[in-house]
Amino acid sequence: MKKLVKVILIIIFLIGVFFSDSKALEVKTIKDTLGRSIQIPREVGGIVAIGPGALRLVIFLGGFEKVVGVEQAERDWSPVGRPYRMAYPKLSELPIVGLGGPDSNPNPEAILKVNPDLILVTYMNREQADILQYRTGKPVLVLSYGAMGNFYSEELFQSFSIGGEALNQKRRAEEVITYIKMNMETLQKRTKDIPEEKKPYVYVGALGLKGGHGIESTECEFPPFLAVNARNVMKDCRGHRFVDREFLLKADPDILFLDLGNLHLVKQDYKRQKAFYHSLKAFKRGEVYGIFPFNYYATNVETAMVDSYLIAQILYPKRFLDIDFEVKAREIYRFFVGKDVFDGLKEKYGKGGRLDTSQW
Repeated sequence: MKKLVKVILIIIFLIGVFFSDSKALEVKTIKDTLGRSIQIPREVGGIVAIGPGALRLVIFLGGFEKVVGVEQAERDWSPVGRPYRMAYPKLSELPIVGLGGPDSNPNPEAILKVNPDLILVTYMNREQADILQYRTGKPVLVLSYGAMGNFYSEELFQSFSIGGEALNQKRRAEEVITYIKMNMETLQKRTKDIPEEKKPYVYVGALGLKGGHGIESTECEFPPFLAVNARNVMKDCRGHRFVDREFLLKADPDILFLDLGNLHLVKQDYKRQKAFYHSLKAFKRGEVYGIFPFNYYATNVETAMVDSYLIAQILYPKRFLDIDFEVKAREIYRFFVGKDVFDGLKEKYGKGGRLDTSQW
């Protein structure tokens, strides 16, 4: 009888081991944003995120605990301005899996050392993704932000959905998409019925593009302006632009926004060209405002949303009386990265809003 019990126990143990191993070997097939069908483990363990904004997407989807390696850039660059890094400083303690940056390539050998179950990448074409997958023997999932600076696009929503499926975080992915759409609806609904002739002309300058720039650096379709139906002086054009001073003097916007990340460059230029700045209506009337930089290793979606609320309250204060900007900003950061990092941003860039140009 005792022998029979021992045999039964051994059989049960072996069955358990079999199903345990089978579960570990289970895979599922998903398509990335390039339409590549790849097989990944049904239960993904370790992850590495390669390319601009890739790690941010993982953090948004609640994948911090799964990250086993980071790019050198994520460790070397200041985390301030990238809320996902501000929220999780321990990411800088992880092994290096590549240089990082917009034009660098991943390091297959370094990736293999941390042995991830999944490599999540951005800004990589099909050939590059296939080569990386071949060289590492690991599934490579390509995601996308869509147009640079945009925080509301089908490409971004698709990436959240695909990433959520890969990480078994479908509910979280749906929450993120819903939250973005809900806030965009609020911004749009409160501003869409304002007649164009009653809106002030606006301009945004000092936008970063592969480095810092002064007042002449702007965007034709600046996402926060689009979110609140602002009347941009940059019309009938697309993409980033460097404008000359003659254009700015002629356009003479009623309200001028400056990226706080490059405000020091504007101040330096102001000291050399005071006559030009004092000729602008916005400077003469004290209608110059600072907004937070959101393009830092791809789009910081949450900061772009924060800027949209800040701009909305400046342009249409009566339409947003019920919203406390700082309370809203803290809510947004807590939702996306799980922690309130707003004080860190204010310490670096200031509180945002009206700038005292008399102190320049």
